[in-house]
Amino acid sequence: MLRLRRRTDTEKGRKDDPQETESVQSDGRGAGKARPGSDSERQSALSVIDFSLALSLVFGGCCTNVVAYEDLLKMNRRIGSALTFSQALFITVQALPGFLDWTHPDHLPRLKKRTVPLRVWGIQVLLSTTGSLLNNWVFAFNIPLTVQIVFRSAGLSVSMLFGYLFLKKRYSLLQVFSVLLVSLGVGLATISKPSATAAWSQDDSARYFVGISMLVFSLFVTGTLGLLQERTYKEYGPCWKEGVFYTHFLSLPFYSLLAPDIIQGFRGLSTVPAFQLYPYVVLTINLFSQLFCVSGVNKLTSQVSSVSTNLILTVRKALSLCISVWWFQNGWNADLVLGASLVFIGSMLFAL
Repeated sequence: MLRLRRRTDTEKGRKDDPQETESVQSDGRGAGKARPGSDSERQSALSVIDFSLALSLVFGGCCTNVVAYEDLLKMNRRIGSALTFSQALFITVQALPGFLDWTHPDHLPRLKKRTVPLRVWGIQVLLSTTGSLLNNWVFAFNIPLTVQIVFRSAGLSVSMLFGYLFLKKRYSLLQVFSVLLVSLGVGLATISKPSATAAWSQDDSARYFVGISMLVFSLFVTGTLGLLQERTYKEYGPCWKEGVFYTHFLSLPFYSLLAPDIIQGFRGLSTVPAFQLYPYVVLTINLFSQLFCVSGVNKLTSQVSSVSTNLILTVRKALSLCISVWWFQNGWNADLVLGASLVFIGSMLFAL
């Protein structure tokens, strides 16, 4: 009787203790079920894989894109509008099948229901299209690629400024110092790349000032875009594929206003005194790498803050510059080594 009573009390205690009950079930009849810890571990592993994939797309796609981009600029410096339109059209066509619904009774395709309201994407379309066009147009104003990278590397600072002003974020002195270090490093690495010619420094100062003004405006436009993307993914979830599709699909009508400039850009490629198909091979590489690059950036933005995204993109720009210097044999010097080192050190400090 005493042994039976002790057993009954023990079983009663187990029923009253949820953790003990859960343990008994998992050891007995529930042995085939996954333990609670395994779900969190699996989720953590998937998050690491997703983050690694995003980094691979960013560094692989974006670095390849810059090399192809610089090759296209050497063929035609006024290819900006044609290239931006080609990228938007290619990414839209590639992503469209995944957003079509064929289940309607009339068998006509319709766009699937969106996770994010159309007005939210509409604002981001205006910003992303404006930023892309400005970044591609500046080369027609004799702005070297090196100067463009210097300005775009300051996006990390703008992102931190916007986060402080609008998101009420606070950053440590170490984070601020690391951002300044990264910006300084990219600047050193950029100005170390010698220009193919010195003609740009002798151009009319007014024309050059217009190009610089476009870069400054683009910097704040892309900073605002990053802020909106962070808010969107925080509110509606990591729907980055939808973001990639709609920000490119909805931008296509704007390019009808730039038809003459787009036609001129394609004609410029056809007159390149080289292997007849070579310009279009480079253009194809640019389009595919742009798809990987944009997908990686949007996927990254859906997982980390805009400041962290900009930090990773800043490191990517420094790496792109180093690859560009090596690929086009523009030389490797002490400033480039020092700049790359500062970027690496700043990135490590920010991650602490």
